Amino acid sequence: MPLGLYAGLLTLLYIALTFRTIGARRRAQQALGDGGDRLLQRAMRAHGNFMEYVPLALILLFMLQQQGAASWLIHLLGSALFLGRAIHAVGISQQPEPLKLRVTGMLLTLLTLFSSALLLIINAVF
Repeated sequence: MPLGLYAGLLTLLYIALTFRTIGARRRAQQALGDGGDRLLQRAMRAHGNFMEYVPLALILLFMLQQQGAASWLIHLLGSALFLGRAIHAVGISQQPEPLKLRVTGMLLTLLTLFSSALLLIINAVF
């Protein structure tokens, strides 16, 4: 089952983002909130943005896999999701922000969500 690969990779990326946020909190000496620290804000948003998109995407991919979607399709969508989240995390974490990375990451993420949702709707209707 290919989805396990992407769930595992995304979990490792999430852990990396968590440690980056912890490090930024320690550097800024800020246990709660961001204290106005721009680098901490960026680390927090990279971490939070990941959690805002990845759970739904994994649920959609799981549903596609359970409906018998081809392995290549799950690999394609899973790869796009992982790359999108990794590129976005790099882009949002840097200062100055390379907007192209952030936009590319979001486009890959949204493409994964849209494609998965559309395929599930098509499977349900037809």
